[in-house]
Amino acid sequence: MPAIDIVLVEPLYEGNVGFAARVMKNFGFTRLVLINPCTLGEEAKGRASHAQDVLKAADVCSIGDVFARSNIVIATTGEVSKSVCHAMRMPFFSPRELRERIKDVDGRISILFGRENWGLNNEEVKQSDMICTIPTHEMYPILNLSHAVGVVCYELANLPLPEIRLAPPQDMEYLYRHIDRYLDEIHHPEFKRENTMILLRRILGRANLTTREASTLHGLLRRSEWHIDPSLLDRDKTGSRNLMDTEDEVPDSQDP
Repeated sequence: MPAIDIVLVEPLYEGNVGFAARVMKNFGFTRLVLINPCTLGEEAKGRASHAQDVLKAADVCSIGDVFARSNIVIATTGEVSKSVCHAMRMPFFSPRELRERIKDVDGRISILFGRENWGLNNEEVKQSDMICTIPTHEMYPILNLSHAVGVVCYELANLPLPEIRLAPPQDMEYLYRHIDRYLDEIHHPEFKRENTMILLRRILGRANLTTREASTLHGLLRRSEWHIDPSLLDRDKTGSRNLMDTEDEVPDSQDP
């Protein structure tokens, strides 16, 4: 199965952190990540019960670290878009549907769970590759944090061995920057830019691109850019030659 991190973003109550660790271990998950958590004391330990190892090994880091090291980031949210015209929280998948999307992935997947009082902010959702929401009854749709973790872990438990090695997160960010530059080249309207980039991140995020596939998209973009501005072809050729020359050079301090 892929390496799945359960990421609690700024949890407010230590009891919820302990319960989350406990339910993670119930379903075979051990990789707990905490972003700016509340102080963890005896209550967290008590709620964790026999999952002290999960709680003790929790990785405390920044949200930027999570995005930088993850092949796929999945935002969980109870608030979803009602129209495909609003890309921020669309399209969304249930935990069961999510299982089908990631079951063959070989990579690091981070699943974000938001703050107990108001969830994930728009920037955290916008940067995520996929959106997950748990179907609940309209009479009382809001789940406790640890309950939400439990539902997701239950649905994702016992995934098969992965078959698809994903492009590293650095490759995907480079691709997104290339697409952003390409939109400049084709004079894509600035007022549409943010929504367009969110849509593209959602499309490519759920496509589970390999390194080769990401490289192919780069190649298609470059070829299109050369047709738009032929001078870019000379620039790219010069850059490639300079790179090859640099790799062939031997520093003066070393013997040839």
